[in-house]
Amino acid sequence: MSLLVDSPATVSVPAVTAEERATRLQDAGAAWGERIGADVANAQLKYTVTGEGEGSVASRITAGKQVFFVDEPAALAGDDIAASPVEFALGALISCQIVVYRLYAQTLGIRVDSISASAEGDLDVRGLFGVDDTVRPGFSAVRLTVRVTGPESDARYEELHAAVDAHCPVLDLFSSETPVTVELVAN
Repeated sequence: MSLLVDSPATVSVPAVTAEERATRLQDAGAAWGERIGADVANAQLKYTVTGEGEGSVASRITAGKQVFFVDEPAALAGDDIAASPVEFALGALISCQIVVYRLYAQTLGIRVDSISASAEGDLDVRGLFGVDDTVRPGFSAVRLTVRVTGPESDARYEELHAAVDAHCPVLDLFSSETPVTVELVAN
């Protein structure tokens, strides 16, 4: 079975006005407030993502209705058909920051005219390839830059920054230890 996978050139994000975004954020917040108010167990979400190996070291990932590829550059044995796992991790951090900035800007009544972000991560492949077991296989450092424009004072944007840092799920994954269990099922 072959699934059609959209490339970034074929995916279009609907245009949304600031008013439409505000309404959607308010409606979502109100709906979640009602669900959680009715039963705190409604606050618990479970995300399931699956993947299958393809090509040299690529993976076809299915997340809900979305299907995408993750690969490595040729220097790391990949076919370079998609971003690498660590690039997707940085992308997840950036995208989560943008979502949470928009959410808390709305909640705090802080106007954000535009938002963009970039992330850099330092990775020493000696850990990945087992050359030096004292070297961590993951990022040794990550630097995140978020740029916002708007009419607010620096103090208001710092208030927003603090709220986002306190509530961003992917930033929490990067900055806090998360219990992970790994089960190998062979044959």
